[in-house]
Amino acid sequence: MPQTITQKILAAHCGEEEVHPGELIMAKVDLALGNDITAPIAIREFARIGAKDVFDREQIALVCDHSTPNKDIQSAQLVKTMREFARKYDLPNFYDVGRMGIEHALLPDEGLVVTGDVVIGADSHTCTYGALGAFSSGVGSTDLAAVMALGEVWLKVPEQMKFVYSGKLRKWVSGKDLILYTIGKIGVDGALYRSMEFTGEIISRLTMADRLTMCNMAIEAGGKNGIIAPDETTRAFEKNRAKRPVREYQSDPDAIYVDVIEIDCSTVEPQVSFPHLPENARPISQVGDIRIDQVVVGSCTNGRIEDLRVAAQVIRGKKVHRDVRMIVFPATQEIYLTAMREGLLETFVESGAAVSTPTCGPCLGGHMGILAEGERAIATTNRNFVGRMGHPKSEVYLSNPAVAAASAVAGRIASPEEIQ
Repeated sequence: MPQTITQKILAAHCGEEEVHPGELIMAKVDLALGNDITAPIAIREFARIGAKDVFDREQIALVCDHSTPNKDIQSAQLVKTMREFARKYDLPNFYDVGRMGIEHALLPDEGLVVTGDVVIGADSHTCTYGALGAFSSGVGSTDLAAVMALGEVWLKVPEQMKFVYSGKLRKWVSGKDLILYTIGKIGVDGALYRSMEFTGEIISRLTMADRLTMCNMAIEAGGKNGIIAPDETTRAFEKNRAKRPVREYQSDPDAIYVDVIEIDCSTVEPQVSFPHLPENARPISQVGDIRIDQVVVGSCTNGRIEDLRVAAQVIRGKKVHRDVRMIVFPATQEIYLTAMREGLLETFVESGAAVSTPTCGPCLGGHMGILAEGERAIATTNRNFVGRMGHPKSEVYLSNPAVAAASAVAGRIASPEEIQ
């Protein structure tokens, strides 16, 4: 029977020739991931089930990124739990202050995730790694505990959806806009427990950064995973980076999909998602006069060097509006260094923005930019649920880095075209 790339990866990891939607399988895991919110719970459960050792020291990654550097005693205790576990089992892929980055930017850059992998992480945005042609999906902390002990995970094979992107991208339109537009089209449950396979001429021309952004937000449409077939862009990204051999898979031409959605990108403007769901996407031309208090550029969705370059390009030589706070979060230490060497950090600081060490920061209402009652932020993050970035009566609008930077200057949600 014809198979999609997702089915082929799962079949290879459970020792079968093929797998089918709805089938329950036990799949071998190439990498297990936990962060400073989810890993401590998994570590507790790991001990409770009586596990004596981890399944493979090289195939577990623990990343301190959500409330690190620690914001309070509780977060310090959580990271201490991770630190002690990593020392006990001699885990080389433990990322603490000074080494850390936002997990879903860090692991691909470190070469810990490679094409053809099955990656399970106790974080919903683990779906990011599908950009490399891997199957990756988020699980709960108790599932992570079992994976750390056994190196396997129970999965139900998802149904398959295909998204075909054609046409030509407009100026300032990025992968972030394509995924916001897509979620706006199908809704936050439009791909519930389905594999979202992104294809078409536009996808083949996207940078790896844009591909990572699109797969990162597959979960915002309810997807089990997002995935893009490997090509020359993938191979170039992994060259001199991949820590393990890659295994490439492609969907069969006659593979079966429950839905095929075609999108003409020539009609897609930069998008802004209004509170309180990512599906509330509108083109920038229809946003209206929305005053803002804060701008956030960063997160696992848009904290890569390409994102910082775009934001710096828009804001260079201009000033952040006096009524606006702008905070920039480079996603990893390496991205921070590159941005510094390229003068991007200087551009941000001279414009009146603050630059942070790599951290998730305010994205999940953690720290480094929490909103007060009635405040509005435009952010390059992935979620704008009620209270996501602070007070339940605050509001978060989602956009790409160019729109976020332009809005910082204008003091309201604005297109880069308006301030050029």
